[in-house]
Amino acid sequence: MKRLLVAALLMGAGLSVTTASAQEWPTKPIKLVVPYAPGGYTDAVGRITARFLEKELGQTVIVDNRAGAGGIVGSDLVSKSPGDGYTLCVCSVGAISVAPVAQTTSYDPVKSFKPISVVSTIPQTVIVNPSLPINSMEDLVKYAKANPGKLTYGSSGAGGLMYFSVALFDARVGTKMTHVPFKGGSPATAAVVAGEVNLSFTNMTDALPQIEANTVRALAVTSATRSEFTPKLPTVAETVSPGYAVESWNGVMAPASTPDAIVEKVSAALKKMAADPEVKKNMAVAGASTVFTTPAEYTAQITKEVEQWRTLLKEISEKKT
Repeated sequence: MKRLLVAALLMGAGLSVTTASAQEWPTKPIKLVVPYAPGGYTDAVGRITARFLEKELGQTVIVDNRAGAGGIVGSDLVSKSPGDGYTLCVCSVGAISVAPVAQTTSYDPVKSFKPISVVSTIPQTVIVNPSLPINSMEDLVKYAKANPGKLTYGSSGAGGLMYFSVALFDARVGTKMTHVPFKGGSPATAAVVAGEVNLSFTNMTDALPQIEANTVRALAVTSATRSEFTPKLPTVAETVSPGYAVESWNGVMAPASTPDAIVEKVSAALKKMAADPEVKKNMAVAGASTVFTTPAEYTAQITKEVEQWRTLLKEISEKKT
């Protein structure tokens, strides 16, 4: 009886220490993992988020780029990190909602993480190298069908949304294009500019500077409606594939074992961030819209997206056979 009482007291003391630690958090620098190469959309969002969290939480926030496999490498790293609040992720839809359905990953999109908030959304832009005789989505489909496998497209990796958005497009319109993986959206976009690949379904952040410099030809956006940043560009849905809609998001996530008290502190900071005029301005420069969701809303969104992509990937697979 005495031993049981001692054990109970020790357990209670342990919980008190954990709770106290969570309440005092943060007391040292925080690492914010960006699962993509520097210079792209997620990197831009990560740095905007890091600057705001530094100001709000009173601790240094270090951006740690861990590129590879369309965001899977960095996301996996965070899922295996201690849940002490000192390792967070600016994760993305491709590695979280798509990859675990499309292939085997060592993490579960919900069980391995505590989703905190979506912080930005952005459409993809279909861009081609200007040397191609392609001036519209109709031209793209016609050229691709006449030259099966000849057109090459760059992406952030086989596990990312950039790859699957083209795979879905191919399945919907009956084309076949050849995939060339890179370590992020920014390198993939640069490859289109250099003529190393023919095209890319790239994030608006990476596309906008190249569109303005006339180094690429923009054909459409992948969102359900036209983007406020490129209102003259049609959607893929209104041109060659009715119902086609793919949009990217970035959100802050923590390892699953992270205490709720820490999640709540980060959530409160991100809610302030979403309303901050300077943040909104900087996100807009990146071609992104600022967003806030509660942890429960974010979890529900991921759960819904996983089922949606399960259906879409089945469609892609059936069209290939």
